[in-house]
Amino acid sequence: MEFRTKVELPVKGPKLHHSDKLMIWGSCFSEHIGNLLMENKFTCDMNPFGVLYNPLSIATSIQCLLEGTCYEPKDLHHTDDTWYSLMHHSCFSAASQEECLGKINERIRKGHANLLQADWILITWGSSFVYTWKENGAIVGNCHKLPARLFERRMVSAEEIAAAYIPLLQQLHTLRPNLQCLFTVSPIRHLKDGLHGNQLSKANLLLATDKICQELDFCHYFPSYEIMMDELRDYRFYADDMMHPSPLAIQYIWECFSNCCFTPSTLSFLKEWEKIRRGLAHKPFNPETEAYQTFLSQILLKIEELKEKLPYLDVQKEIKSCQALLKK
Repeated sequence: MEFRTKVELPVKGPKLHHSDKLMIWGSCFSEHIGNLLMENKFTCDMNPFGVLYNPLSIATSIQCLLEGTCYEPKDLHHTDDTWYSLMHHSCFSAASQEECLGKINERIRKGHANLLQADWILITWGSSFVYTWKENGAIVGNCHKLPARLFERRMVSAEEIAAAYIPLLQQLHTLRPNLQCLFTVSPIRHLKDGLHGNQLSKANLLLATDKICQELDFCHYFPSYEIMMDELRDYRFYADDMMHPSPLAIQYIWECFSNCCFTPSTLSFLKEWEKIRRGLAHKPFNPETEAYQTFLSQILLKIEELKEKLPYLDVQKEIKSCQALLKK
């Protein structure tokens, strides 16, 4: 007997190779997946503007990186001794204008270079509600807890989202003909919109991804939202706030993502790397024993063999960690 509805995962389409260069945009769910990708030694540039939830702000940030547009003092705001950008997460905010601009522009320069080399773009949309800055009518990425009266809030349509993305992605694909784009809709529920409002918001995102993927053959969709809503619909798969997926749910979605989107060689690497990660995480009662020193030497040898097999692999941190423990 089957007691749950299994989501049918895509079987066709290109797969991610471990050597691919990835760029990741989107909501905090994108950071969960992005962090897992980086833990498994994928080459990732994640959220160059910080966490962004609505698709139009993400499109603006991609356009900015594509053009390499640096920010100027006029693009910043100043409140309570803090300088910030309405397009950026608060991690870019600073006590001085110079520091804030420096952090933003350095990240744009890095993101511009990475975008021009990207093999895959992974985009996670969280909400189709947007906030518009009344002063100039621009859609913002972050309200920085400013008074609500300074903004107008509205829901953008699937047509409006698709109209923003299709020419942008075509432009990117012209520059990077082998580029692939993977969309997903965040399973995080935005309860402040109300349950009905949240469903309407997600529906717009789902319709927009479907339209984009039908229009552009290098764009694809992964059903993380559907997995959470249908396979993991029990509240035990939610965090204490009843909005975010629990660590167990994130791990399950990650496994679905891996099995669906990775090449066989990438899956094989993940198994090897997981053994190494577990070994490095092991905390012995007595690290001075000969047995533990031998254990570390074996891990170091495995890492060096992987590095020789996969020259692009960045494992310097793990090698130094092993070497430091072996010296003790």
